[in-house]
Amino acid sequence: MTESKAGRVGFVSLGCPKALVDSERILTQLRLEGYEVSPSYDGADVVVVNTCGFIDSAKQESLDAIGEALAENGRVIVTGCMGGDEGAIRAVHPDVLAVSGPQQYEQVVAAVRAWAPAPAAHDPYRDLVPPQGIKLTPRHYAYLKIAEGCNHACTFCIIPDLRGRLVSRPVGEVLDEAERLVAAGVRELLVISQDTSAYGVDLKYRTGFWQGRPVKTSMLELCRALGELGVWVRLHYVYPYPHVDAVIPLLAEGRILRYLDIPFQHASPAVLKAMKRPAHQEKTLDRIHDWRRQCPDLVLRSTFIVGFPGETEADFQLLLDWLGAAQLDRVGCFQYEAVAGARANALPGAVPEEVKRERWERLMAAQQEISAARLQARVGRTLEVLVDEVTDAGAIGRSRGDAPEIDGHVYIDPEPEGSALRPGDLVQVLIEEADDYDLYGQLAAPAS
Repeated sequence: MTESKAGRVGFVSLGCPKALVDSERILTQLRLEGYEVSPSYDGADVVVVNTCGFIDSAKQESLDAIGEALAENGRVIVTGCMGGDEGAIRAVHPDVLAVSGPQQYEQVVAAVRAWAPAPAAHDPYRDLVPPQGIKLTPRHYAYLKIAEGCNHACTFCIIPDLRGRLVSRPVGEVLDEAERLVAAGVRELLVISQDTSAYGVDLKYRTGFWQGRPVKTSMLELCRALGELGVWVRLHYVYPYPHVDAVIPLLAEGRILRYLDIPFQHASPAVLKAMKRPAHQEKTLDRIHDWRRQCPDLVLRSTFIVGFPGETEADFQLLLDWLGAAQLDRVGCFQYEAVAGARANALPGAVPEEVKRERWERLMAAQQEISAARLQARVGRTLEVLVDEVTDAGAIGRSRGDAPEIDGHVYIDPEPEGSALRPGDLVQVLIEEADDYDLYGQLAAPAS
């Protein structure tokens, strides 16, 4: 009797970390059903493309990826944020096998079953899946998604249309997943959602249970519990609500990393009002200064949009002045893009493309000086660093103030004879130099 061959699935994952978690969930379910993951188009029975549909350039990247998969393999299943507009996908690629939207895991798996059937001989004891599921990140860090969707109506954003309203995961389920990840060797948990600060709002902060004790479904209580796991815990997508102030003492105590990723988006009251940003009336500068008074080592990352409809030169100058006063450590900036379906497209005062570009260049130049100066202040200090990669030229890692993929690196000189670093090691590094984005140093203590 010939043993049936397992179906093999190729996978292309595009977009943000939240989409990456969706890809991990789909792959985990496919592996549980006996499918194998193919590293190439040639070896795959079918290819799944998890798309991004946030802005037009991301949509084009998704369409290009679908086209490449069709050309190389011919059998393509599409899912993800752009999958919510099946007509737009089939207008360009009519031969895709199936299309589904974000978080529609069952539809994706059902489509894979239809086009690449799993063998009847699937053996769950042989085809093992780790307790933490399939992860697409390195072994030593992982994204922990705590909620889906968003309740805001920001005029430049279509995420609520793509992913729906806020749905918080039960706190016990989140903490159980975090425990499994830590048990599997994860040294850093990156907490993500569309609006991390709003975690639990939809559940009215209902009390759940973890390790036999009650825990409220709220960002504060979740952070307290995660802080007990003995690993780095990094908060992303934290909206600047007043209740975020309550989390700062946890950062100051070192329970979670002294790092906040807060998408301020602008500083002009007029632009923020047009954006319909939550908490746009808060005195954010005063709060930032208060946070740093309580937690002097706090690292702040943010993103901004320039060239929003109606943005005047005075609005933009106010943003530059605000950045100078706020002294943020890391900043990403985007030129406003008229995303199909966004309400901001109907606003008057469209900013010319050349003005958007010029403002983007000015903002990035100003922020580069700020970031470089803040990194220079770390020279001479010894920092804890998480090693990501080891090369012949030394090791590459990140400090507590650096998130993977989006922030800078710490380059470590080749280690002394007899001490072999590995990805996932936590080491003490004496910082000797800094440039605009990265730090350079040498080991100050053996690897932990």
